[in-house]
Amino acid sequence: MQVRTTSIPGLLVLTPKVFEDRRGFFMETYSRKALAECGVACDFVQDNHALSRARGVLRGLHFQGPPSAQAKLVRVSRGAVYDVAVDLRVGSPAYGAWHAETISADNRAQMFIPAGCAHGYLTLAPDTEFQYKVDAYYDPVRDAGILWNDPDLGIPWPEAAPVLSDKDKTLPRLADFVSPFVFGAPGAGPGGATPNPEEGR
Repeated sequence: MQVRTTSIPGLLVLTPKVFEDRRGFFMETYSRKALAECGVACDFVQDNHALSRARGVLRGLHFQGPPSAQAKLVRVSRGAVYDVAVDLRVGSPAYGAWHAETISADNRAQMFIPAGCAHGYLTLAPDTEFQYKVDAYYDPVRDAGILWNDPDLGIPWPEAAPVLSDKDKTLPRLADFVSPFVFGAPGAGPGGATPNPEEGR
């Protein structure tokens, strides 16, 4: 597996080794051992699979607050996406910064997104299938997000007028958000996130 670090601590771009011949291909899409060798020790508990029928569907920027914060391992099994993560961890050298990758069924790239980052993606092809693993179960009470086109973030989405859910149209801007995450706190793991004692002020 090829591993590339990014400007956001703990955010990794992973490319599995692919074995191809005239019949097709084989690859390991997840290996606990391989991730552990990259410094990632997650106990993934749930797999999610989303289909977006149209090009230009945007889902994000989403996260779950503590104690249900989620690390994610994301990939595309059909089509392509512009995938974005935003660091929301107070004290992180990259707080408020974003990183984007084009992830597709053709390039087979994956992105590991540590807890404490908001995540979103825009489909670049019709009938795109997006799959991801999470290390905490879905928690509707702590489901939250940041506005996809927050001018303070300045993310250059490839589509200026994407297809959005009603919820994603009304998410708050980063400047109006009190982060519940703290970067590198004890027990959080490498680049992890734990509750911010100032949450709820």
